[in-house]
Amino acid sequence: MMENNDEFYFDTEELEDIIVYYLELGDFNYADMAVNYGLKLHPNSLDIKIKRLEILLEWEEYNTAKDLIDELKGSSMEHTDFLVCYAKYYSNLGNPRKSIEICKKALTLEEEENFLHNFIADEYINLGDPFNALKHYRKALKEDPSDEYSLENAMVCFSDLNKSEEAIAFLNEYLDEFPYSETAWFEYGQFYFNRKNFDEAIKGYDYLLAINSNSVGVYANKAACYEALGQYQKAIETYEEMLELEYTKAFTFYKIGLCNKALKQPILALNSFQKSLREDPQFYLAMMEQSYLYEEMGGMSEALHFAKEATQLNENNLDYQKRLAFLFIDSGKFEESLSCLKKLVDAEPSRFYNWYAYSEVLMLVGEYEDAVTVLNGAIKHHDRAELYYQLSNCFFNLKDQDKGMESLQKALELDPSLVKDMQKKYPFIKEEVKKVKVSKVKKKN
Repeated sequence: MMENNDEFYFDTEELEDIIVYYLELGDFNYADMAVNYGLKLHPNSLDIKIKRLEILLEWEEYNTAKDLIDELKGSSMEHTDFLVCYAKYYSNLGNPRKSIEICKKALTLEEEENFLHNFIADEYINLGDPFNALKHYRKALKEDPSDEYSLENAMVCFSDLNKSEEAIAFLNEYLDEFPYSETAWFEYGQFYFNRKNFDEAIKGYDYLLAINSNSVGVYANKAACYEALGQYQKAIETYEEMLELEYTKAFTFYKIGLCNKALKQPILALNSFQKSLREDPQFYLAMMEQSYLYEEMGGMSEALHFAKEATQLNENNLDYQKRLAFLFIDSGKFEESLSCLKKLVDAEPSRFYNWYAYSEVLMLVGEYEDAVTVLNGAIKHHDRAELYYQLSNCFFNLKDQDKGMESLQKALELDPSLVKDMQKKYPFIKEEVKKVKVSKVKKKN
């Protein structure tokens, strides 16, 4: 009609169907056009005006919505759809008590009772009242036993109330009546999984898979139970069943790799991680696991390669930066480790060993001036002897004897027990320590 710029007559029921169609699609602009056209044909239609109110609430036009509520209140208080919008208005404005009051009024009309009980329960959740929320989720479930939303939220309320015995009794009672409910068996599995009763959780997942063998996520949960029980071969078999149903398999191959690694089968684990990367060439978890395996097998160049690849894809992961820095240092690539170490001190200035390692590597590559700058920054966070020993070594290498002696004296005051280790690490300070000791003796005399 709109495409041809025509105007046809629709009765109010037809217009309602058109408006509801667009509302369910989430296309509020077309719904609004249908409402305006409807009001042009039927300017006094309460049903169409209530649909307009629904759109105003979706658009968060609360002032206009309030005017329309005031206009409709006198004639629509026995109309369930109006009362739902009225309750939603107060809910959106953060007044759940008023919203509950209106919903309870709507319940007396004995329409949409499942929806209204869920609405009331959600508002009690907003009030931080899981006890009353649970009552209404259970009432909603009574109105519609197939309502997954009510069932799931009832279980959340039981958990919030720490009523585990009541929860499982409720679930078993429900399953006795509806033994083919996938949601209920999933909740059964999750209930026992969260309590680390993995054998019972597997039982729940197996019932669910017997009902619907295409529930991909359930295989993952079942495999996780086997992993928790240390039954890695059974976990692998479950993941392999899952592979037959999946489109994106990278994570599952990765999990199979971890199970093979736990079974001390590094070649099979590597093979699984490589399959994971063939599925997703940028899957950094599989890359880093390959790095660990190659390191265990003595393949340090491969370990470094995969660690570099993984870290490039996940630069903000500090554990990856630490590992990459370690592998660079282990390979004698000190200068390449510096960018990792700088990221670590920037991100975690409170960790002493980040600073210690960074300054150590700077000294190893002969960057003593940069090391002094780093150490001065480190001392602001950590007043520790190790840093002053390092600082003294830098100054002695820079031919600044006075500052070197000053830093060495401070180090010896803070922790003289470290001096032997420091003399081995920094031979330059060996003679200087003797001078400090001689000077102290002279001062005493």
